[in-house]
Amino acid sequence: MSIPVVDFGAYSLSVEDVSEEQMRKLSKELKTAFTEVGFVYLTNTGITQEEVECVMAVSKTFFLQPDEEKQPFSRKGFAICPNHGWVSMETERLNPERSGDLKEAFNISSFHPDIKWPSAVKGFQEIKTSFFQRCKELSVRVLRVMAHSLGLDPEVFLSAHQLMGTEENGTTLRSLYYPSVNHEKVKEGQLRCGEHSDYGTITLLFQDSGGLQVRARSGEFISAPGVPGAVLLNIADLMQRWTSDQFISVLHRVLLPPAGNSSARQSMAFFVHPDNEALIIPCDGSNKYPPVTGSGYLDERFRTSYGQN
Repeated sequence: MSIPVVDFGAYSLSVEDVSEEQMRKLSKELKTAFTEVGFVYLTNTGITQEEVECVMAVSKTFFLQPDEEKQPFSRKGFAICPNHGWVSMETERLNPERSGDLKEAFNISSFHPDIKWPSAVKGFQEIKTSFFQRCKELSVRVLRVMAHSLGLDPEVFLSAHQLMGTEENGTTLRSLYYPSVNHEKVKEGQLRCGEHSDYGTITLLFQDSGGLQVRARSGEFISAPGVPGAVLLNIADLMQRWTSDQFISVLHRVLLPPAGNSSARQSMAFFVHPDNEALIIPCDGSNKYPPVTGSGYLDERFRTSYGQN
């Protein structure tokens, strides 16, 4: 199995509209990817490699600060949006059976005026805000194609994602930093990021190096390296539930670098979630899964990732 590559140029961010013929082609290609693999590389999306590198640069500047400089921006430090902010090393265990993940992160899920931003990192707020909006615009286009691929009115998906970037929606731009690893200090079974599936509807991923692996239907894990200029996009759990398992959300992980490799790793994930009050019901009209709200499902998953530390 390999992860398919789809040219999204016909509906890139620089294109105002897409023809019916082009929409049919994109719909067919994405449906195949999401029903068979769960992941796809999108090229020519309109988000440039230069934009990605710019966001990664300000992220790295933040992460390389001493922990005491990052502490004031800790996750759960902002009552208006508890998921916003910095997550320190080994705080999360995305696979609860493993030790804490060897990564740190910064979540951006709100632009409320009460949110504090790291002023010591020049351009941090402006660059992150701009990139969030770019990812949001691309996500809306992808959701529209996905709805078309299932023969649905686009509003089935779009009407549930109207509040991205507000406190009424859990969508999050997450910058991740995986520092160099001292293999002598690694705990048994510890990874940079344990096996997990994502929580929401879709995820856009940008990465600067290898290490990510995706589980194939056969059960084996295959590499999903970074491809310059491409976005790696995957189905998340709530979308699998929403589509009655037509689109599949699969496990993935980030391995430790090989012994002797001291390089750090960076990535950025744009986790798309439905609005907090959106009621997610199987779109085929079945009762395969009970109704659940966007926030109800997300809160349940957060308890699993953070509750055991």
